[in-house]
Amino acid sequence: MVIRLRNITKVYRVGAERIAALNGVNLDVDRNEYVAVMGASGSGKSTLMNILGCLDRPTGGTYELDGRLTTSMGAAALAHVRNERIGFVFQSFELLPRLTALKNVELPLIYARAGWFSRRARAKKAIETVGLSDRMRHRPNQLSGGQRQRVAIARALVARPAILLADEPTGNLDSRTSEEILALFNQLHRSGQTIIMVTHEPDVARHAKRIIRMKDGRVHSDLPVEEDPVSELPAPTPLAGIPLEVPA
Repeated sequence: MVIRLRNITKVYRVGAERIAALNGVNLDVDRNEYVAVMGASGSGKSTLMNILGCLDRPTGGTYELDGRLTTSMGAAALAHVRNERIGFVFQSFELLPRLTALKNVELPLIYARAGWFSRRARAKKAIETVGLSDRMRHRPNQLSGGQRQRVAIARALVARPAILLADEPTGNLDSRTSEEILALFNQLHRSGQTIIMVTHEPDVARHAKRIIRMKDGRVHSDLPVEEDPVSELPAPTPLAGIPLEVPA
């Protein structure tokens, strides 16, 4: 078990008002699962992802990540967990424009104080994993949207995370490029990576193996993709992908 949430609540204060974003969420995710999280605006899915990514603390309940109880950790310990156990992929890529693809991918290892030689070797391996070995010296403005997202995925993988969290990873991409990125996620999943992806698009969620639907701060449904209503859509068309392995 890589994720275990028990009775997670999150309450925000807006002036004198208390707003419950999460209201008793229980969730288990095993290693090598590929999970999509869906829900309308205000359903709690973004708050859930922030807690899973240790970017926010729950008001109540417990969160175990890879066997470690994060809800009792201090700020420094949580930052360490974020850097070493969680890989983040964002809709907007979040690459530093003045750095090459290779140096962008190296960043998590710099914060982890990895040595230069190890850092460079692991970053090159991660970029090769996403099929961009011929673009590692390019800066973000020299790359297409799909290539920039591949760099972001390589950066998320370089620290060998327990989970890969993807927040609307195809939101800024055209349909063809979106399919290529989703094909890459499928290959990562087959290679052993645990993936949790937030999306509002049913055709994107269809690529996962399990769909969690949030409503009013609770888990409304949690089903294998073939049992979820999204399965009524045509199955995604497989794309010819690059052979890859999760960086070792």
